[in-house]
Amino acid sequence: MKVGVILPTFRETTADAMGVARQVAESGLDGVFAYDHLWPMGSPLRPSFAPLPVLARVLQLHSSLIVGPLVARVGMVSKDHLVQQFRTLASLGPGRVIAALGSGDSLSRDELDAYGVHFASAAHRRELVRETALVLRDELPVWIGGLSPETVNLARALGAEVNCWNAPNEVMGSIGQTGPFNWVGPSGPDTHLQLDDLASLGATWAIFAPGVDIEALAAWRGARND
Repeated sequence: MKVGVILPTFRETTADAMGVARQVAESGLDGVFAYDHLWPMGSPLRPSFAPLPVLARVLQLHSSLIVGPLVARVGMVSKDHLVQQFRTLASLGPGRVIAALGSGDSLSRDELDAYGVHFASAAHRRELVRETALVLRDELPVWIGGLSPETVNLARALGAEVNCWNAPNEVMGSIGQTGPFNWVGPSGPDTHLQLDDLASLGATWAIFAPGVDIEALAAWRGARND
């Protein structure tokens, strides 16, 4: 199981994000990821860096790291533009970019409304995910974020991996019976036990929200490799 960390990009500068990326690389972990939000949920006055430019810089600085957005939301830009963004990112780090896609939900609708971007129906947003994934799946690993049966079925039909945000073990166990999945979420009180559980469930990645103890992740990795 690979281990990654989400970069802290809700900041005035990218200094913290670059610092975390450096620590992750030096600790021998596998990758870093970044949110795709115009602002932190519920905090429209706070800043947020776009994920792909930040990840492009990480690719240039750290040749060991895999990167990806969690997740790139369709509808924020056109399908063709999103595809080209991923292709540009992949050109900077061949073999080290994951095309993680999502349809978004009502929790982030206010970001779109604020900029006059149409918030389409769930069915239409899933169709945009499908169309984007179809273009990218022969070029990059594709993850599709979401836990609904419709989203999981879409991922399986496309041969994509399911990206699970903070899903309980029983949900991941069910999803894992249909194909590959990864987990993203906050660290718990016992990071080693949390990682053991995710590995035993068959997660391909465990990716932790900002603030996780990176040294603890590295210690778990070291113990597994011994």
